[in-house]
Amino acid sequence: MNRLRLLLIAAALIAALLAAMLSASLLRRPDAPQPSQPAVVIQKSDTVDVLVAAKNLAQGELLGDLTVEWRAWPRDVVTDKMITKDSMSDALEQMKPARARLPIVAGEPVVAEKIARPGDRGFMSAILPQGMRAVAVPISEVTAVSGFILPNDRVDVILTRQIVTLSGGETSSSETVLTNVRVLAINQSLRPGDDGATVPDGRTAVLELDPLQSEILTKINASGTLTLVLRSLAEGGAAGLADDKPMLSDAYRNPRRSASGPLVIRYGLERSVPNQRGIR
Repeated sequence: MNRLRLLLIAAALIAALLAAMLSASLLRRPDAPQPSQPAVVIQKSDTVDVLVAAKNLAQGELLGDLTVEWRAWPRDVVTDKMITKDSMSDALEQMKPARARLPIVAGEPVVAEKIARPGDRGFMSAILPQGMRAVAVPISEVTAVSGFILPNDRVDVILTRQIVTLSGGETSSSETVLTNVRVLAINQSLRPGDDGATVPDGRTAVLELDPLQSEILTKINASGTLTLVLRSLAEGGAAGLADDKPMLSDAYRNPRRSASGPLVIRYGLERSVPNQRGIR
């Protein structure tokens, strides 16, 4: 091995040693300080439970069960018109008899302007099915089953009137005008009973009828006394009476018959004598 080769090897060793020392010094050097940055703090917004629709509600639909629910809303976007759990903790129970005055979409807050509760203005029109009318008729405790007829009951309507016989005397006649009529409301007030208890005192009944039935009932109302006869729920079987529409009796299906015209009884048989106008 000549001298030149030895010098090259020595130079390479020295260079490797210097590189190792330089690397070690770099590894031991502390990191340069980084400029400080402000810490990001995520603040959770304050929320409040708001009553919202759990499903799409159509106009006139009963709120009932499982149609509304509580949902957390940011407190800063809650308005006075919204129903909150802080202001009405039992809203789920109170809203069961209410109906949607206007359509409400799922997730939309329930506000007073879009619902109708019993006793509110417009509640009656909200519960009326399409094509039906609400007709009020006068009643008394005797003609309304002593106050036991309540809203959503089904009744028959009987007309009782005084008639003149051929002999000139007077007698009374009763006939069923309508069957299976839904009672929408009874104008009830509580009064003291004979035993000190409070009993319902109905003076006006609101019935659900179609336009023709409403017209006929309004015309015969002035000719006599109307009596409501309570129907049993068992008459409709398992389906009940709710799906059956009110029916006019055969005697009143003829639109030209006059309910207020004279009625003659001869030998125990009734005979209607049409007047000049009749029912049209």
